[in-house]
Amino acid sequence: MEKKSFTFNEIKLKMMNYCVYQDRCHAEVEQKMKEFLLIDEAKEEIVLYLLKENYLNEERFTRSYIRGKFYIKHWGKTKIKINLKQKQIPEKLINKCFDEIDEDDYEKTIRKIYEDYYSKQNGLKEYQRKSKTIKYLISRGFEYEKINDIFGQI
Repeated sequence: MEKKSFTFNEIKLKMMNYCVYQDRCHAEVEQKMKEFLLIDEAKEEIVLYLLKENYLNEERFTRSYIRGKFYIKHWGKTKIKINLKQKQIPEKLINKCFDEIDEDDYEKTIRKIYEDYYSKQNGLKEYQRKSKTIKYLISRGFEYEKINDIFGQI
């Protein structure tokens, strides 16, 4: 299938719309621009324009990503951090933006997931249920130390 060719301004508009639809990170914008046959200077000019006009904002993307993955998908900080690193977000920025997650909400979420999953483990010994539930929480990206702190209280 032949690729349709676009003018520089059409591509710039498409990239603006791409960023307006949902917050994006640099890596996603770079990936999207690979669809268009652009020289490096044109890509740079578009990225600079998107940054200057605040269509592309790495911190805003990171904050919105963290909120979405925690409050909607119920991921833990470890899983969120790994996924953001795959999107080439600097660790310093990731750590700075984790203040989007309220510590009380974080603990409540761990407790709720623990109770929901634990209650579904039937026919197992107590330690097996507990162990399986902790492994599940870890797979969801919650830190073992945090899980331990919370359940040392129960």
